[in-house]
Amino acid sequence: MSVTGHTSFGGRVHRAPGQRKAASIRDVARAADVSYQTVSRVINSHPSVRDETRRRVQEAIDALGFRRNATAFALARGVARSVTVLTSDTLLHGYAATLQGLEEASRAAGFTLGVRLLTPEDDLDQTIAAVADTGGGLVVIGYDRLGAAALDRVPAQVPCAAVVEAPPPGRTPGRPAVWADDRAAARAATAHLLALGHPTVHYVAIPASTGTRRSAGPRAEGWRQALKAAGVAAPAPSGRGWDAQAGYEAGRGLARNREVTAILCGNDDLALGVLRALHHAGRRVPQDVSVIGFDDAPHSAFVTPSLTTVRMDFQGLGRAAFGLLRAQLDSDRQPPAPDPVATTLVLRESSGTRTS
Repeated sequence: MSVTGHTSFGGRVHRAPGQRKAASIRDVARAADVSYQTVSRVINSHPSVRDETRRRVQEAIDALGFRRNATAFALARGVARSVTVLTSDTLLHGYAATLQGLEEASRAAGFTLGVRLLTPEDDLDQTIAAVADTGGGLVVIGYDRLGAAALDRVPAQVPCAAVVEAPPPGRTPGRPAVWADDRAAARAATAHLLALGHPTVHYVAIPASTGTRRSAGPRAEGWRQALKAAGVAAPAPSGRGWDAQAGYEAGRGLARNREVTAILCGNDDLALGVLRALHHAGRRVPQDVSVIGFDDAPHSAFVTPSLTTVRMDFQGLGRAAFGLLRAQLDSDRQPPAPDPVATTLVLRESSGTRTS
């Protein structure tokens, strides 16, 4: 028996010139004249295979140099030991800390973790199909529009969990997901500034995962809700990005307005830029303007003045998302309760009672 370009059972392997592709389970099946299911039973030591068939399959495996795919082997046993994370960013604190939590949880459970960085130029359907074909499960970090779009495209049969922005009240994502209640956190931060005597609070927004308006997203919604509860009209939000440069540009405009005395920022990187813009404009923090950030990034406690901010347990979100995924991969596991991860308002030097 022989298969052109693969083997002749005289012991010599024949390959086409330049051929480097690894042998597949179907190549072995053709060489041994059996079904690929039979090959699978052989490599998984299933007892229902005749000795002669087992010998023939093993000869084909040896001659072709076939190596069992570890992920396929795990899937055949009902346990996938790999996780791929789809994310559009790995540098911003929230994304990086979520990845850290995912890595810690997957490593502790004996899973390998891979990261696929999404870009606006990607064909999301092709990207997801390529990742799903490797086996295992997916975790999508859906803090932004690109991540949210990727989550919407994951086929229903693919094990998947997500970390997302807080969904609207009464609604839950279509796939198992975890989130922090940043809507309530923004509401509490805004109420704190109002309680300090500020007549209103301006908002420097991060991009939302849905929609294109700066007033969209749970943090913006929480800010507006607190102002409405206090009977205060919401100023137009500013901000065009995630980073300190975007915060600096927004801060320059706010610093020129002497009626601005309190600013809530959608993340700490924006707040860092706002602090610099206020400094350049001669506006003192917190004597002239109070500033609150979001996320409690590592630098927040060490800038001058130290930044009041909302602490988000991103590592906890990552660990919880892995727990949701593992419950899909291991049928004997119960998924964790879908409670929002807690947030904490951390008071530091950048916020204070209005003095001017």
